[in-house]
Amino acid sequence: MTMSRRNALVGLLAMPGILTAIAEAAQDPKPGQAPAEKGILGPHVFEWDEMQFHKTATGEVCSLCRQPTATLDQLEMHVSKLNPGTASHPPHRHVNEELILIREGDCETLSDGKWVKVGPGSVVFNASNSLHGFRNIGTTVAVYHVINWSPNKDMSSAK
Repeated sequence: MTMSRRNALVGLLAMPGILTAIAEAAQDPKPGQAPAEKGILGPHVFEWDEMQFHKTATGEVCSLCRQPTATLDQLEMHVSKLNPGTASHPPHRHVNEELILIREGDCETLSDGKWVKVGPGSVVFNASNSLHGFRNIGTTVAVYHVINWSPNKDMSSAK
């Protein structure tokens, strides 16, 4: 069967719409999954009961997203479960700013050169390039949410 020029042209003209629909369908997360890692993150609800945790050397982690938003080059969010007597990682620095929201447990955070005790309901802000660390000093698993972002370079240079 041969294809006419007309049919080929119609197919070519329809292709962008078809590819867009496929891409949008691929970005819609299934229940319990994070949104697609490509493209701009739009409105989304991350349900606690649908989060899927994976074992790590120090506990468990559930990655929620790592992608750009309308105003950020990258937004990274995850939930960690940190075993008693362990640290998430050695103290370090990075350009990104981050918030840690403690849900359960007794922890310490390295903030401004001092270890500070934090517990449920506490919020930790790690400024850009500040030395910071986090460890579980309690006897139970600590659960905390991490929100970490990088600014939109184009917007941050326009100040």
